[in-house]
Formats: sequence, structure tokens, C-alpha cells
Amino acid sequence: MNNPQLTYYDLGEGVTAFSTTRHGGCSTGNYGEFNINNYCGDEVGHIVENRRALATLLGIDESHIVMPHQVHGTVVRCIDGTQQEVIEGVDAVMTDVPQLCIGVSTADCIPIIIYDKEHHVACAVHAGWRGTVQRIVRVAVEAMCKTYGSDPSQMKTVVGPGISLESFEVGEEVYQQFADAGFDMRLIARKYAKWHIDLPACNRLQLAEAGITDVYMSGICTYQQYHDYFSARRLGINSGRIFTGVMIR
Repeated sequence: MNNPQLTYYDLGEGVTAFSTTRHGGCSTGNYGEFNINNYCGDEVGHIVENRRALATLLGIDESHIVMPHQVHGTVVRCIDGTQQEVIEGVDAVMTDVPQLCIGVSTADCIPIIIYDKEHHVACAVHAGWRGTVQRIVRVAVEAMCKTYGSDPSQMKTVVGPGISLESFEVGEEVYQQFADAGFDMRLIARKYAKWHIDLPACNRLQLAEAGITDVYMSGICTYQQYHDYFSARRLGINSGRIFTGVMIR
């Protein structure tokens, strides 16, 4: 029987937040053991069994696990419980519906959870380097404020497992995109043999600019800790994905 091993985050009472690890599922090879993403080549039967195990652990129906099919854009979708379980072309999802687990899939990109404790609203954001350049996390905060009347000063956030500065080597063209987007490169980049970009720090700075001061940094580098968390740079794109989810109760 599958027994998903999760990394939990403390956002207070009335909310469950977590990232899946590679442990406690039935997937094999570079998908082993725990993967619930339909778009990375894993066997359908394994995905079904892993989803069922996660739903059981969370105490919800499988249909209440909602993840978008991500495209490295900045579309934020409000989930009211009536949509299908897979949302096309979306990189952030938010909800105020209890017992609905929303989340994003990553394997080096940065997953971010935002929780508005005042309005009991949650958001999950997928921030790869393209989404980070486009400031998706700030777009998500603004969407929560517009949709639910959220106040950034009342938000708590988690920057989950993703690739670290030390492991994220980039070409000059990627460095230049960050520079052209107006980021202070002294704060988010370092030159070794090539440039390295600090995606977790870049997203933390965006959260601060949006007015959020309560930010928990997981400090988990997927590239370095690929035995416990999926890393596309280590394992290739034909490998599993971490699911970082949040559920209000």
C-alpha cells in the first residue's frame, strides 16, 4: 500500500501545506516512487494509485486534488470547485473552497504557497525562471487582493523545494533577461565559470516588494537533494514531479 512521504509547512491552524517527496509511491525508475503528474511520461496506473494514496492521506476525494497544466506563463486561475481536475495553460491557482487541495508541479522550478489567514484563502504558484522573470508571484498576490480583498500584510508564504543558486547555471541570454526585466543582479546573480541565478531569493524579493514579510524559505535544493526530490536537471525531463499543495479546512 502506498504511503506518501510529505514535507509539511506550518502556515497556522485551518490550513495544510506540503510538498511531496520521491518516497512512498509505486512509480519506478526516474519516476520513483511518488509522482502524480500526468504530463511527464509516467505510467497512468502508477499515477492513479499515487493520487489515490495522497487523497486518502489528506482525507479528501481524488477529484479534490487540483493541479494546472503549466506553461511557464503568468495566468492565475480562481478555483471554485466546479472545474475539472486539470486546468490548462495556468501557472498559479487560488481558492477559498475548503477541502480542495490546489497545487503546482515542479522539478527544479520554484513552488510558492501563499496563504491569507484573514480571508482564509490560499494560492499555489509555479515560478520557473521564465515565470520569475515575468514576476508571476507578484501577479498572484495582486490577483488575491483583487478577487478576495486580501491584504499582503496578512499573508504567510512558503518558498518550497527548487534549484539553488549554486546549482542553477545559466547562459548569458537568461542572465540578460533578468537584467532587462529590471532586477538588481547584485542580489540574485553570481558569476562562477558561468552565471548562476538565485531563483528562491528572486521570488522572496518579489514577495517583499508586494508587501509580504512572513516568508518561509525551505532551503531545499532539488538538484543537490535529487534522491528525495525530483530534479529535471539531474534526472532528465522524463522523470517525476514534486507536487506542492495547499488545502484550507
